[in-house]
Amino acid sequence: MATADLRRGYILGLSAYVIWGLFPMYFKAIQAVPSLEIIVHRAIWSALFGALLLLVWKHPGWLRELIDHPKRFAVLALSGSLIAGNWLIYVWAVNNGRMLEASLGYYINPLVNVLLGMLILGERLRRLQWVAVALAAIGVGQQVWQVGSLPWVSLALALSFATYGLIRKKAPVAALPGLVVETWILLPLAIGWIVFHPDAMSSQPAFWTTSEALWLMAAGPVTLIPLVCFNAAARHLPFATLGFLQYVAPTLVLLLAVFVFDEHFDPAKLISFLLIWAGLAVYSVDAWRTLRKRPATV
Repeated sequence: MATADLRRGYILGLSAYVIWGLFPMYFKAIQAVPSLEIIVHRAIWSALFGALLLLVWKHPGWLRELIDHPKRFAVLALSGSLIAGNWLIYVWAVNNGRMLEASLGYYINPLVNVLLGMLILGERLRRLQWVAVALAAIGVGQQVWQVGSLPWVSLALALSFATYGLIRKKAPVAALPGLVVETWILLPLAIGWIVFHPDAMSSQPAFWTTSEALWLMAAGPVTLIPLVCFNAAARHLPFATLGFLQYVAPTLVLLLAVFVFDEHFDPAKLISFLLIWAGLAVYSVDAWRTLRKRPATV
């Protein structure tokens, strides 16, 4: 792979994950708007901005594929519901002082992917994968023991996003058209919510003279631009490299939570994170070893 392609891939990949990692700054800027209302507008503006992107970046044949395979449309409706739920939990967590739990959720997401692969797809786990999943489970269990309750935000984010990825595999539509169709499916529900909530902040004419209105309208670009960067990076970087970059986003969320928004990072939480980081290290070593054993392709 050419050096220029690798450099371009790193820049695009890091751009995607840095934007995702800085999402809390965006959601804090519109903290006055209720979480559900933010998601309603995220669906609306993503649908509109996504339509514009599809006009600029051609994806030939995607609409014909959906028409010819209506089951894929049904799958996208299900995955769209899941991603909307994931968005809602994340926004609620950020704006209610639970950013550490959100960060933890995206750290354990790769390990939840492995676990779902075993339970649903019948994939056999390698020895190191078992060790990685066990370490993550101990980390979550330690948090339960210390706090006395499940870290439901972390688990809900990890499970919803892992299940979303699993379902999207059943609908082989390119990432950008797929996400845009998901937002189009959510669009009638979002508009209906606004119609039936005349007392909502964004239903008041005066709201559209505030800075929050501009931030809400930015939800479309904020949602889709990192996805475009990620898709472009995937064409220039080895899959393993892209896999390692995914830890940039939850790390940034963790740093923002502790050093910018003053969330309490006590020793009990540190132990949980250390166990999960150890699990991720084992998982990464296993992935690297497996890739090295694969025969090179011409």
